[in-house]
Amino acid sequence: MMEHHHTPRPAADPREERPAENADVIVVGAGPTGLMLAAELLLAGVRPLVLERQPRPRDTPKAGGLGGQILELLRYRGLLQRFQAACTGPMPAPRFPFGGVHLDFTQMPEPPMHALPLPQQLLERLLGERAGELGVDLRRGHEVIGVNQDDDAVTVDVHGPDGLYQVSARYLVGCDGARSRVRDRAGIPFPGTTYPEVNRLAQVTLPDTVTVLGNGDLDVPGFGTIRAGFTRTDHGLLGVGSSPDSRSVSLYTIEDETTDYDDDVPMTLSELQDSVRRVLGAHLPLAGSTRLSRFTFKSHQAERYREGRILLAGDAAHLFPATGVALNAGMLDAVNLAWKLAADLNGWAPAGLLETYHAERHLAGARTLLHTRAQVALRRGHDAAAEALRELFTELLADELPLRRMGALVAGSDIRYPMPGAGRHPLAGAFSPNLTLHTGQGVTSVAELMHTARPVLLDLADRPELRQIARDWRHLLDIHTAKTDDPPADVLLIRPDGHVAWAATLDEPADSAAPLLREALSAWFGTPRNN
Repeated sequence: MMEHHHTPRPAADPREERPAENADVIVVGAGPTGLMLAAELLLAGVRPLVLERQPRPRDTPKAGGLGGQILELLRYRGLLQRFQAACTGPMPAPRFPFGGVHLDFTQMPEPPMHALPLPQQLLERLLGERAGELGVDLRRGHEVIGVNQDDDAVTVDVHGPDGLYQVSARYLVGCDGARSRVRDRAGIPFPGTTYPEVNRLAQVTLPDTVTVLGNGDLDVPGFGTIRAGFTRTDHGLLGVGSSPDSRSVSLYTIEDETTDYDDDVPMTLSELQDSVRRVLGAHLPLAGSTRLSRFTFKSHQAERYREGRILLAGDAAHLFPATGVALNAGMLDAVNLAWKLAADLNGWAPAGLLETYHAERHLAGARTLLHTRAQVALRRGHDAAAEALRELFTELLADELPLRRMGALVAGSDIRYPMPGAGRHPLAGAFSPNLTLHTGQGVTSVAELMHTARPVLLDLADRPELRQIARDWRHLLDIHTAKTDDPPADVLLIRPDGHVAWAATLDEPADSAAPLLREALSAWFGTPRNN
């Protein structure tokens, strides 16, 4: 990766003197969404330029882990083991907070959701390394200060280490966060609500004067016992997660405040202690910290994810009022968008393909807003009615079916994108299952077939007449024949983002399957090449 930091140089970077049209796509922002998008564009044969205003990766703690459907997508790119190997601790038990209660999947043999203990700074480093291996041009310390577009291109004014310059590209994607300048300059409305609460999350070390009891409670001198788990008071909420054999404790506070904190200003240990004192009315001695983060909750979604040649992804497109979902949603935005931009730039996109980015990911964002707003209702109430709601919700989650359904909702794995055509298979629009496949070359899987990020036609029932139809698109897709136990369909047509574009039902007659397959291939991959 050609990565440039904001440091003095004796001469201007010659890349900055290129004429207009010096990139296929400009990506503004080098967070997880922007880095994922850049890598996916490279895989699809498109040349992105990533512009990041910060001169170096930020050390301010943000997300503490990565979970949800994006983990399966990383598996489908052959990256999951690499990310798992970089984790900062053992895999956590599948038990996740949800609006002041918990979704506890620990008793399920196949939980619907998993997470990696992978702090965002480390995640960005891994994604940056991946982008570098693919050859992404990343310029740090280059701030976009103006955006203009016409029918053919987008031109940005950039302030870099050597002054002002312009760059043009066919498309621009704003991955520049909650206060997106790209979104503002494109004139895209961002309606929503900012909740009057501040959340502080920390991993701290206790001094010897504080005793961790066998049940995880804390014995604090001059105060008494602080219970493990959640404690609600008239002034907010305190969460404590501890282990009797460790001096390291997780602390979490929520208070109603109207202060507009700057995300670039890190939280301090004394700020956390002040918050605990206000919530609990007690001083909690702390010896040190390994993580300190502060965040507010906002519920916003861009009215549209595209305005001409400008598109939005990640926090620039949506903000959710709960933790643990933003990275998942933003990186999945990137994977959905990349292959569609590449299709347009490479000249084979069917009419309306790029419009499906907004249709599909706005739907996914709305689903995530649904459950995160529900979490607001669950956690913010302090009266008897609110306690009854949480108690009833917890009771419902004692049954496996609603618990599994909630897990899929939070993970984002329940998304079924709308698919064109009649007679749609139940898998159409869903993320393809990772089937174990037996081929003439040995055992493989759907995930392994998707490492190159190309579309796949997977024949599970030896249907040569359907493979013959797909051969007219073989310049774009890979065709495989395999056997699997309990096949869900005769044939699967899988898009580069892992979602099923079309499937033939078991033993579906050729006279119905053939025209439907041709229709799906044309709808997603354009005009066939008959040679």
